[in-house]
Amino acid sequence: MISLEKNETIHFFMTGGTIDSVYDGIRDTAVPRSHSIIPSYIGNLRLYTKTLFTEICMKDSRALSKDDMKKLCREVDKSPAKKIIITHGTYTMPDTARFLEANLKTKDKTIVLTGSMIPLEGFSPSDAGFNLGYSLSQVQILPKGVYVCMNGKSFSPKEVLKVLQEGRFDSIFSKKN
Repeated sequence: MISLEKNETIHFFMTGGTIDSVYDGIRDTAVPRSHSIIPSYIGNLRLYTKTLFTEICMKDSRALSKDDMKKLCREVDKSPAKKIIITHGTYTMPDTARFLEANLKTKDKTIVLTGSMIPLEGFSPSDAGFNLGYSLSQVQILPKGVYVCMNGKSFSPKEVLKVLQEGRFDSIFSKKN
């Protein structure tokens, strides 16, 4: 049976993105909330594992700065947890995965980035809950390293891309039928 080691913690880092957004009718787009709802959502799941939550920023991923990326990297390195989930906007998620893979000092953690195309709250159906659940599963079984977990699939930073026309993620190595 695969399970977390006794007392192992999953540490969530939130950076904003659509998963943590609300619809702004004036701007006619989704905008990140001022604070994350991920801790509340995960808390309601009654997981068997301990969880920690750190809000890095609450931005559209296209607005993430180099300083935001460095802060995320520092905080992940500092975390005592060996299992990390980062919620992130989908536009630059592959870039952040590559940045983390190249710049993290610690290489002994399993790090999963996830997000959604539709906000977690206020829209139905949304892919957010599924992507969070899938990421919770994958962070427990994937080997150490950095991954993007979206649309029911896990990708390495080297292969992952967002396919805008399809509204999902894929591998650059996938062959289309």
